[in-house]
Amino acid sequence: GVPNPEGSSIHEKSKFLMKDSILRNFLLSEPRGGVYKHFNLILPPVNNKADFGWIIMEPMFNPPMSGSNAICTTTVIFETGMKPIKEPFCDLILESPGGLIKTRAFCSNGKVNRVEIENLPSFVYKKDAYLETPNLGTLKVDIAFGGDSFVIIDSRKLGFSLSKNESSDLVKIGLEIKSLANEQIGFNHPNIMDWNHISFCQFTLPIYEDDKKRIIGKNTVVIEPGKLDRSPCGTGCSARMALLLEKGLLKQKEMYYFHRFMTQRCGEFEKKIGEIVKDSSDELKDK
Repeated sequence: GVPNPEGSSIHEKSKFLMKDSILRNFLLSEPRGGVYKHFNLILPPVNNKADFGWIIMEPMFNPPMSGSNAICTTTVIFETGMKPIKEPFCDLILESPGGLIKTRAFCSNGKVNRVEIENLPSFVYKKDAYLETPNLGTLKVDIAFGGDSFVIIDSRKLGFSLSKNESSDLVKIGLEIKSLANEQIGFNHPNIMDWNHISFCQFTLPIYEDDKKRIIGKNTVVIEPGKLDRSPCGTGCSARMALLLEKGLLKQKEMYYFHRFMTQRCGEFEKKIGEIVKDSSDELKDK
């Protein structure tokens, strides 16, 4: 283990670890880590409603919340016996820097098979905002929060189809768009203290309905210092769902399946007004 970081809240402890980079560098630098890895620090909770405190350490930042890391952390807590595993499901409350995260692990034979997450409230910060770029002209983008902050753009506007051979160009342009969006549009969370920047650029393709009447959307998220998220990005999908709801493209309690950029795997989210309440996994044939 490590000493409990300084701070009177999990948010402050996370900020302390950003300023004091010794632990971050030790865990996330070669040979133990790299830009392709994240680290989850499990702590005693500050809020007595939580089972554990939880800080996510990414290569460049400590986010307020992460969907994929919440799934990983929940799995580890139950499968290692930090909290007793029960069948068919067991519940957990994680205290993240952004607030309390409720998770439910569905278990059998001592293993976690899938995890549902109740995310932080998701919302649209700015819709149809114009972004001036030196090389790409004027772009129309959206800013939304789904546990972290995103500038969201239709990839077709830039000639992308979200195929793997576009990866390096997506990273380069995504980092530029994110930087310009912070300069020209910005972001300020109404409740999470000091969360006043856009963290990621998310490229999307239009949603469609398959022969099973499932609403499906493909996306990819650019992460500092320069990579595409291996996961579908739970917070990014939550942010996009808030945007789809606001634009009338998704209805309350409708299921939304997100298509991962890197693999055939997909997941599903159930949308309620203001928050994401379900995250699980499903197989979906590539389209």
